Amino acid sequence: MHDLDAATGGQVDATLNGTASGPPVVLVMGPTAGGKTDLALALVDGLAGEVDCDIVSVDSALVYRGMDIGTAKPSAAVLARYPHRLVDICDPAEPYSAARFRTDALAAIDDIRARGRLPLLVGGTMLYVRALLRGLSPLPPADAALRVHLDERAAALGPGGMHRWLTDVDPASAARIHPNDPQRVQRALEVYLATGQPMSVLWREAGAGGLGLPTLKLVRSPRQRAALHRRIEVRFDAMLAAGFADEVRALMARADLGPDLPSMRCVGYRQLWEHLRGDYDTAEMRRRALAATRQLAKRQYTWLRAEPDCHWLWDDADPLGRALALVRRSLAAAPG
Repeated sequence: MHDLDAATGGQVDATLNGTASGPPVVLVMGPTAGGKTDLALALVDGLAGEVDCDIVSVDSALVYRGMDIGTAKPSAAVLARYPHRLVDICDPAEPYSAARFRTDALAAIDDIRARGRLPLLVGGTMLYVRALLRGLSPLPPADAALRVHLDERAAALGPGGMHRWLTDVDPASAARIHPNDPQRVQRALEVYLATGQPMSVLWREAGAGGLGLPTLKLVRSPRQRAALHRRIEVRFDAMLAAGFADEVRALMARADLGPDLPSMRCVGYRQLWEHLRGDYDTAEMRRRALAATRQLAKRQYTWLRAEPDCHWLWDDADPLGRALALVRRSLAAAPG
């Protein structure tokens, strides 16, 4: 990347969303390796004496027990000092969905706010963020017959033609989906053909089941993508040095786990599993894992740029000081 200011419209301020009384909800989001956890822990310390904070993880990998190194899970010492809700709550053999996260997160937020404490939600699983803020999607399930039809149209029209078709029937979705992302383009068209309504309209209607609480959205990120890529590389090498391969070996030894489970498809775990299975050597494993992590960060940036009312906190702009000021202002502005 390049400088992200242009991508975020240079946005530096936003209003506090929601109307319910009581403490606001603070979301600390950002790309993988962007510094979210460090900022959250510093916020807990920086706000001590003003408001007590409870951290809630918004991470689809941290929910799994026994997956510690490859998920960059905070250490036992950190978790003892800064307890995190929704960490180590299920076994890697169990499924964990956005719907289950929404239920768990809402219960945690209600409990935290009832105690007069500040819910501090931290993580980069943007599907979970959307489920929490906007409710669950009313989109129809996949339709095999429609997909065959769309595959035939795609072969005739090409990616550009399919995206132009989407622009005609659902310009809001077309503006958000890149023409070179045929899977998402076809899914949006499938939804339109199945329901007669644009997917963007259905998502807006789902918003009625959103969070409905005053919410402050913070995004922690380096300004330059190259800096993030360096962090990703350093962190992955540190994971390998800390015994990541042994962690995956222990998971592979379990008869109830396989490479197709959602837990084992987490970035890094899949590549190490395939390497330890003999599919490729260490150097190729590292290359693939780093590439997959960079792609994850790219997808996170795409989601974050589309998320309204975010405050972007750059490395070179006193991110902690700015975050503390924003939280204090939000506390003062929250109803009740």
